[in-house]
Amino acid sequence: MTGHDYRAIDVPVSGGSLRVGVWEPEEDAGASVLVVHGVTASHLAWPFVVERLPGVRVIAPDLRGRGRSNELEGPAGMAAHAADLAAVLDRLGIERIVVVGHSMGAFVSVVFAHLHPGHVARLVLIDGGLPLDVPAGLPPDELVSRILGPTAARLSMRFADAGEYRGFWREHPAFHTDWTPELERYIEYDLVPEGDAFRPATSYRTTVEDTIDMNTGTALPDALARLRHPALLITAPRGLLNEPPGLYPPAYLARLLPAHPGVDHVRVHDRNHYTIVMSERGADAVAPLIRRELAAAETVPIE
Repeated sequence: MTGHDYRAIDVPVSGGSLRVGVWEPEEDAGASVLVVHGVTASHLAWPFVVERLPGVRVIAPDLRGRGRSNELEGPAGMAAHAADLAAVLDRLGIERIVVVGHSMGAFVSVVFAHLHPGHVARLVLIDGGLPLDVPAGLPPDELVSRILGPTAARLSMRFADAGEYRGFWREHPAFHTDWTPELERYIEYDLVPEGDAFRPATSYRTTVEDTIDMNTGTALPDALARLRHPALLITAPRGLLNEPPGLYPPAYLARLLPAHPGVDHVRVHDRNHYTIVMSERGADAVAPLIRRELAAAETVPIE
């Protein structure tokens, strides 16, 4: 990747090791950012954003139950992921950092800021982090289906090889106009052997645990009620299947944002829930906002 050298490390955490991708800038890093991927993604969701952050070290874990962290033992949930992020920063000797979360990663980031406030300078929440507009009291499987739909169904599918898996994704409506070699690498990374076939690396059990905790647990509301870090919410106008109005419809945002006055908001245009970070157009919109938060973190310390 232009401007950065990539390496992968394994960080000891509860239940095993967490795989972490680190993009080191070719020149001395002026700043670092911790980026946290979505519910069924991996650290390879971030290369487009990395490319647009010259001079910035980018640290991107595979959350437990995903990518090459998919064999970690023990429960998931927002607090468990937050503890893993703290272990990553401690392993790298980083005291305080801007944290960027996409989708579920944004919810994890909010809880991380609450449970480990000294590690966080500012938050950038990309299409996630504030409560979603879902009915209360849904059974677990219905809740997962309501939020993730075909994304959850994919986790139980099996594929003959990487070519078949690429073909599955090639038909995905989110990427019809944004198919790239970077996306193909992300797709191939998200495939692990199972018998004579292959399956997505993400654990369905972990996805269910996380989705339930994210939407019905106490970790997120407790964290939002005590939010002390500057936070920027960036939303997309289209959802997981490239459908309007996205995860945060304008009418819902109009009710939601006043309840969280410490959260600023920017709505980008012509992006969906995936391509807001996993495309050139998305990274073009998001990276300048991340750079803005990095600059603010250098000049405004958190008391």
